[in-house]
Amino acid sequence: MSVLVNKNSKVIVQGFTGGEGTFHASQMIEYGTNVVGGVTPGKGGQKHLDRPVFNTVEDAVKETGADVSILFVPPAFASDAILEAADAGIKVIICITEGIPVKDMIPVKEYLKDKDCRLIGPNCPGVMTPDGAKVGIMPGFIFKAGNIGIVSKSGTLTYEAADQVVKAGLGISTAIGIGGDPIIGTTTQEAIELFMNDPETEGIVMIGEIGGNLEANAAEWIKANGTKPVVGFIAGETAPAGRTMGHAGAIVGGENDTAQAKKRIMRECGITVVDSPADIGAAMAELMKVNA
Repeated sequence: MSVLVNKNSKVIVQGFTGGEGTFHASQMIEYGTNVVGGVTPGKGGQKHLDRPVFNTVEDAVKETGADVSILFVPPAFASDAILEAADAGIKVIICITEGIPVKDMIPVKEYLKDKDCRLIGPNCPGVMTPDGAKVGIMPGFIFKAGNIGIVSKSGTLTYEAADQVVKAGLGISTAIGIGGDPIIGTTTQEAIELFMNDPETEGIVMIGEIGGNLEANAAEWIKANGTKPVVGFIAGETAPAGRTMGHAGAIVGGENDTAQAKKRIMRECGITVVDSPADIGAAMAELMKVNA
């Protein structure tokens, strides 16, 4: 079982013919993802990577029945591309683009509240369902299908956790990189809820970082509603207060934004918290034995 994407997902690529879109679409197709076409305004009617190119998302949806879109669109145009996908009826919109201005994302977040779709990102590595669909930039070869869900703000730590989980003798149901920007479409808690409601996900890895309250909110929700073991890690323990670290959203603004505070809250809510990312796989394997 999986969440968000699977082998039946019909995927289009916005920014299909650009350098990033071409490279990553090629990798997705090679992995076996059902990429049914792409969108580049002004190039409709052409073929690219042996797939049709459309001028608009609406045209692509009409012709292919696409229900998932991945965006490799420059920051200045990415917010409009998200809105276009939502208006065209795309159900899962995955925005890889980094550097979208916060002022552009505020109206997007508000607009999507009334739409029947889910935005993942921006500034994220995408969503990966092993043996089903790779919709993003994650390295497919390290993933193996299984029953552990991964939710992460960090792209590289998503891959690291997946690699460790697999080496510990387990596998991944779906990995969701939610993105590291201040305003993102799907929160940590919302991603955790998807996995808690997925009958074949039996354990969850939750990776956060300094800044904001997403992890604390998710931890409180897990304490009240959780039914599956969760391993947590927070990146940025040594980051100085007031300085952005890597991601735009990774900045300590208050006392509960620090790694230490987040880990304390998570532990109080029953999450198994590791102090080093190197311990994620072993901790998950141990928890799964205990809960077997």
